Amino acid sequence: MTPPLIPFDITGLRPDKGAPPAERVVSGKPESLTWNLFTSPDGKFFSGFWESGPGAWRIHYTEHEFCHILEGVSIIKADDGTEMTVRAGDAFVIPAGFKGTWEVVERTRKHYAIYEA
Repeated sequence: MTPPLIPFDITGLRPDKGAPPAERVVSGKPESLTWNLFTSPDGKFFSGFWESGPGAWRIHYTEHEFCHILEGVSIIKADDGTEMTVRAGDAFVIPAGFKGTWEVVERTRKHYAIYEA
């Protein structure tokens, strides 16, 4: 049975360590931590916290992602040249099909909610 509410508390939880695939890295050596706190039974929706150190890498979204930046500064640049600088307090959606780069200027932490398209 699923609990009625799922708290977002990472106290005492170990994050998964990761990094973009080497062939996607544009600059730096970005390393990330992810605390995935919820995955739906069908595996199409998941949510939690993510953070990354400085660096830039190519992104290609096959999923829809809602992001709420908690700390830091990042620049997300689309292949068409449009870009958005995001900081603590900013919220946005990256739609499936988006291609571009994600550059972490200052260590960035976000809440994420992802739906596999």
